[in-house]
Amino acid sequence: MSAAQTPAAPLRIAVAGATGRMGQMLVEAVRAASDLQLSGALDRADSPVIGLDAAAFAGQHSGVNISADLHQGLAGAQVLIDFTRPEGTLAHLEVCRELGVHAVIGTTGFTDAQKAEIARIAEDIAIVMAPNMSVGVNVTLKLLEMAAKALSTGYDIEVIEAHHRHKVDAPSGTALKMGEVIAQALGRDLKECGVFAREGVTGERDPSSIGFATIRGGDIVGDHTVLFAGTGERIEITHKSSSRATYAQGSLRAARFLAGQRRGLFDMFDVLNLT
Repeated sequence: MSAAQTPAAPLRIAVAGATGRMGQMLVEAVRAASDLQLSGALDRADSPVIGLDAAAFAGQHSGVNISADLHQGLAGAQVLIDFTRPEGTLAHLEVCRELGVHAVIGTTGFTDAQKAEIARIAEDIAIVMAPNMSVGVNVTLKLLEMAAKALSTGYDIEVIEAHHRHKVDAPSGTALKMGEVIAQALGRDLKECGVFAREGVTGERDPSSIGFATIRGGDIVGDHTVLFAGTGERIEITHKSSSRATYAQGSLRAARFLAGQRRGLFDMFDVLNLT
């Protein structure tokens, strides 16, 4: 085979939170992709599986051991995929910046200050950050932008989301992103028009508000519905996830996108060319 025909080397991927539900899904997805290679698997120092093979949960052997040492786990990686907690993600990103590793961030619950810090880190490395990596969710966000512009008057807007009992933040990052997309399309600021709780005598609904309702229970992977309620009709735009596999596959698309970037902060609209 000539040099021109030599296939490109696989993109080397490290996974943070490798023993969590999402982390295990990512490990499987990376290992199943012919153009990707699992190069590192990270977890907390107090995890009982530190030192074990990253694919042991599936009864397989990957040759990559789970590590709590960030430098060790990221040393051979080109891209880190991180679905953990805000504080952990920020610690991971500092080492990514040091080592020149790009990052796909699916973590949610960041404060404004933490988001600003991520933007500063993205001046040195390329980062894709999105509250939901699902391709379908991001197409839904584009549909919501279009619907909000067309239904800008005469329609009350409510965002309803449901997740499993273990989710620690509310509303979900995806629900908030939906609200932000809608508010931006309407020329509003979600911080000013968002309503996140209703109890007692609330008075009539402010027509400029965007309401949120949160459901937590069972093993719901993730359901999101945006209701545009007008006089005599209502429009519902819904996305339902039945498996975390869709988040994993979207994350891999984001990782491949980063292979062609040097630095900057991107989202899934950039990855999917929906801008």
